[in-house]
Amino acid sequence: MIIHMDLDCFFVSAERTRSPFLKGKPVVVCKSGDTKIFSTHDMPSMLTEGVGGFNGMLHHQKTFQCFHKEAWREEFIDEKGQIHGIVIAKSYEAKRYGIQTGMRLQEALLRAPSLLIVPSDHLFYQQLSLALKAFLQSKIPLLEQYSIDEFWGDLKGWVRDEETYAFMAHVQKEVLERFDLPLSIGASRSKWIAKLATDFNKPYGLTLVPQEKIAAFVAPMKIASFPGIGKVLQKKFASYAIETLGEVLEHEKLVMGFGKIGRDLIARLRGEDNEPVIANRNRHSVGISRNFAAIHAREEVLRRAIILSRHLSYTIEKLALRPTTYAFSLRYETGVRVHTSQTIERVFSETLYRQWVVKTLLSLDAHTHYGITHISLSLSNFISPSHTKTFSLLHVNTDEKAKRLSEKLTHLRDMYGIDIVRSGAEKRHH
Repeated sequence: MIIHMDLDCFFVSAERTRSPFLKGKPVVVCKSGDTKIFSTHDMPSMLTEGVGGFNGMLHHQKTFQCFHKEAWREEFIDEKGQIHGIVIAKSYEAKRYGIQTGMRLQEALLRAPSLLIVPSDHLFYQQLSLALKAFLQSKIPLLEQYSIDEFWGDLKGWVRDEETYAFMAHVQKEVLERFDLPLSIGASRSKWIAKLATDFNKPYGLTLVPQEKIAAFVAPMKIASFPGIGKVLQKKFASYAIETLGEVLEHEKLVMGFGKIGRDLIARLRGEDNEPVIANRNRHSVGISRNFAAIHAREEVLRRAIILSRHLSYTIEKLALRPTTYAFSLRYETGVRVHTSQTIERVFSETLYRQWVVKTLLSLDAHTHYGITHISLSLSNFISPSHTKTFSLLHVNTDEKAKRLSEKLTHLRDMYGIDIVRSGAEKRHH
């Protein structure tokens, strides 16, 4: 059997481990644009192990003392009295008011004036997730972390099928006792049916779906409930008046005609996809991005892009990765996005990357009369034993010197913090 484990309302549950007062109450964890990274003052930060999904690895450290009902105001109310911030997690008690993830905090407060608001602390959540992962690995030899709050475990050859439910119940109970975190668990012969089983019975549920009961289990469920069926495929099914997963299986020939995506979906719905639990996946890309209020001054946009490039360079050095594809995107206050990527067959270094970011920003910024609200940088196409590259000989000496400098900078930042060495352009704050 394969089990899927999902922490219930993880960010809220994490806050409740250190603030029990929040238990049983309508709570939201909120996030505003993280502009601390752009401060000219040194900010303590920490690089953690990746935890899957879209979670970053470099986080600013926060000092936690205790929960205070009014503390959120300092972070989420500006000098004009405007409330900013987005709900990134809500308790089940808050959900009853119609509060959803992604909702603006201002709207959430209109729905529930007595709402308790907690500013997010991603470093704390990351560290808690890693501690839980270490515990689960002691119980389940083959464990895959899917996101900061989700895991798959392969029990084949470890736990007999008839003992699976008892094993799930034991893990659930022990996680609650050790970490004070509620965990829902689903089990089946395949990863995606196990995940569907977890989602079916939350919070703090246990659901086991044997192979022979999969078809009946999925039949009444809406198409959107199945992980991996996105909006494009939902629209396609709607055009055929197909609304449930059972109807998808009934129209197997039609769906198989969609090509690989259709064949994969049918296999997953039948629990016959045979996708393995993978303990260590190769990293495809590493990125960093930030949202902020619209900025018209291009000098400040450039300063922020350089700061983000420094943070990303440090992460790349710590992970010992060698990227060859660089990507850069901007979003304007109008919602318009621009994006570019380039493959550069040279040895990566902080100096080379900063130069590329500066040059690319000038050519990418096509709407200079609009304010910029989002910068995103990413690096990918990593060199590995199975993916090699031949670099240009024209820049060998320059690149080797820059690489050695990057290594020395990383050593200094490990000892004194990532802000200990900055480029001159970062000091100019507008």
